[in-house]
Amino acid sequence: MCAANLDQLSASQIAAGVAAGDFTAVEVARAALDAVEQRDGEVQAFLQVSADLAIAAAEATDAARAAGRPLGPLAGVPVAFKDNMNLVGTRTTCASRMLEGYESPYTATCVQRLLDAGATPVGKTNMDEFAFGSSTESSAFHPTYNPWDTTRVPGGSSGGSAAAVAAGEVTVALGSDTGGSIRQPASLCGVVGMKPTYGAVSRYGVVAFGSSLDQVGPFGRRVEDVALAMNALVAAGRDPYDSTSQDCPVDFLEHLEDPVEGRTVGVVPQLLEAEGLSREERTAIQQATVALEAQGARVVEVELPNIASAIAAYYVIAPCEAFSNLARFDGVRYGYQEPGCSTLAEQTSLSRAHGFGEEAKRRQMLGAYLLSSGVYDKYYYPAQQVRTLITADYVRAYEKCDVILLPATPRTAFRFGEISDPTEMYASDMFTISNNIAGNGGISVPMGVGAESGLPVSVQLQGPAFKDRSLLTFARAIERSCSAEGVVAPAFAGKGGELQ
Repeated sequence: MCAANLDQLSASQIAAGVAAGDFTAVEVARAALDAVEQRDGEVQAFLQVSADLAIAAAEATDAARAAGRPLGPLAGVPVAFKDNMNLVGTRTTCASRMLEGYESPYTATCVQRLLDAGATPVGKTNMDEFAFGSSTESSAFHPTYNPWDTTRVPGGSSGGSAAAVAAGEVTVALGSDTGGSIRQPASLCGVVGMKPTYGAVSRYGVVAFGSSLDQVGPFGRRVEDVALAMNALVAAGRDPYDSTSQDCPVDFLEHLEDPVEGRTVGVVPQLLEAEGLSREERTAIQQATVALEAQGARVVEVELPNIASAIAAYYVIAPCEAFSNLARFDGVRYGYQEPGCSTLAEQTSLSRAHGFGEEAKRRQMLGAYLLSSGVYDKYYYPAQQVRTLITADYVRAYEKCDVILLPATPRTAFRFGEISDPTEMYASDMFTISNNIAGNGGISVPMGVGAESGLPVSVQLQGPAFKDRSLLTFARAIERSCSAEGVVAPAFAGKGGELQ
């Protein structure tokens, strides 16, 4: 059997190799588990490694091939899931003491669809507690380290998923994105990360943060890997268990290599002059613009006049929804139970006080205040009105262009402890939040490393609702010209995970 390094194979190459008998799914699974064993001590991307599930799934794939049955498009591909996604046989903790011992009673639809496509479940990845954060520092169990520089954060809240892909531990991972929690860590870790249109991917079985904002999406080292994962996520159509789920009857691979000649890219001048945007990130936008123009795309200026209000609106809407969603964790029905309490009120109060971390408590208290009498009308209604204005701005912008090119993050990965002010941390998502408010799709595309920092820099593409396939076409065009396609963080490239 031909020797190959797991790091160097795309998802489609792994699936094709398994189907052809070049190597077995079990060999791939063991290579991935070996990579986790050798690398995760430094990265700490995982909260739980599901070795038994991985080997069992791989054995089932190999048995199906031996029996002559058709294999799925992700046959043998190692995948990881953010730890807010239920998977039978694992815990779903949301990186919180509140759910530390919670055993998944069922499997989330998004997880099941990747498994149905033949994927091998390697484990559950670390995150900011209940997805509240932009650095994975608020995890109750341990931080995750950026594979490019372990003194720096991987971003968040899906930092574990991004780091696992960047370190070559898995080929594909799933995250959730409420205000940028896929695209921001993808940018800081130098991988591709996609937030599909709201409703394109089922959220059933994913622990809710902001129900009108949350969306599940994939990470990969290549645009093709993300497209392949998107096919698996939407192929079965609308999920009856998620009332927001919609049919998305497209093949995300079909037009991946299409030219962008004659198509239009919008840029927003005000965002390129935004306070806090680093020179490296601004340069990445310029390089992506040149690359797209060289391939025949036309670049035009568009306006998003209300985008400056996006963070303010988000930090009204999201905490209100978080307060509502997390009220169930009361120490009685769900979650951590404080021992030795004499009354129900005492048990509820102390269970929540000791089960939740600081950021989780901060956001719930803010939501409780914003939903209180006399405050609701003053803040919540105006925030929803701003949401309508931002959504209308995008609609007008997309009358002039097919996609919008903008930064993914204001800067490269920052050091642990460097940002202690919560409001400064919230600004990490300044270029991503508006897309969640409008419900449109977005993708972060790596552009290599910055000349000054030596750390990954990326750009972001946003598109109209349910035009996510077009986003992937433009992302692939940028990848062809600008990014180091399929790169594993240098410290981890070739370190473990070889198929023998």
